[in-house]
Amino acid sequence: MHLNIDSEGENQTVPGVITLLDFNREDLHIVLFILFLPIYIVTMAGNILIVILVVLDQHLHTPMYFFLGNLSFLETCYSSNITPRMLVSFLSRDKTISVNGCFTQLYFFAYLATTECYFLAVMSYDRYLAICKPLHYTMLMNGRVCMRLIAGSWTVGSLPISVIMFLFSQLTLCGPKQINHFFCDLIPVIKLSCSDTDWIEIIIFILSVIDTLPPFLITLTSYVYIIRSILQIPSTTGKQKAFSTCSSHLIVVACFYGSLMIVYVLPNMSSLSELKKLFSLFYTLLTPLVNPFVYSLRNKEVKEAIKKSFQFINRMH
Repeated sequence: MHLNIDSEGENQTVPGVITLLDFNREDLHIVLFILFLPIYIVTMAGNILIVILVVLDQHLHTPMYFFLGNLSFLETCYSSNITPRMLVSFLSRDKTISVNGCFTQLYFFAYLATTECYFLAVMSYDRYLAICKPLHYTMLMNGRVCMRLIAGSWTVGSLPISVIMFLFSQLTLCGPKQINHFFCDLIPVIKLSCSDTDWIEIIIFILSVIDTLPPFLITLTSYVYIIRSILQIPSTTGKQKAFSTCSSHLIVVACFYGSLMIVYVLPNMSSLSELKKLFSLFYTLLTPLVNPFVYSLRNKEVKEAIKKSFQFINRMH
């Protein structure tokens, strides 16, 4: 990607380099490294384990686990796009990132976050069919439909950010190039430009609404029908069994959308910047961490697959 970089007014910054101010507390860098490293390791191990189980275990070759495996794969990419660079900066005290590196991180962050919105919508629609239309579930959610839904999610997620990145490439970045964040996000990067950015902010807003509102409404509508169907079940045991099939997904949805709304709906005020950074940790670090736990610890099939895997490993030894 070609970027226009204005070397005038660089002040104390290095040309072609952006400084990420992360949490503005150098005295806490070691503490943050010790805190975030285990989170990243557990996130990667948990999500990769789910992907492996879904691929290898025949009992998990169902639509729900097919979608879960894709979500776990996305979460490993999502975490690896942001966390490793942040961990290295905590140790090295080097907060800089190249302009091209920043734009690459921005692209994959926006692409994967948008795709996750569609994944969560697809998974909620799957639960809606399973609970509200159980007699037609097998016919409506067959292998071909599952593949199309996942392929569509990966494809549609890339469209808006591709347009946005093209528009970003037309901007001129001025110094000092500093971002008050721990990764390259849309609004902080826009603030680096000395060009007129009003038009691009409007386009970004329109594209964001078009690309994130539909999956959110699909997710919300699915759960309205799911909850209504569960409340109509006469027995308490039946209600608990039905709710247990979708409660794990609902937890992930609440964490992901809740933190996104706080970060992107609140006005862009300097007094709220630290609060937004705090909640950004929820959808960049904690949601990928929560995903394997809520699906494995609350799911009998996944726990059984993990148990069989350990038994197989023990027999190999």
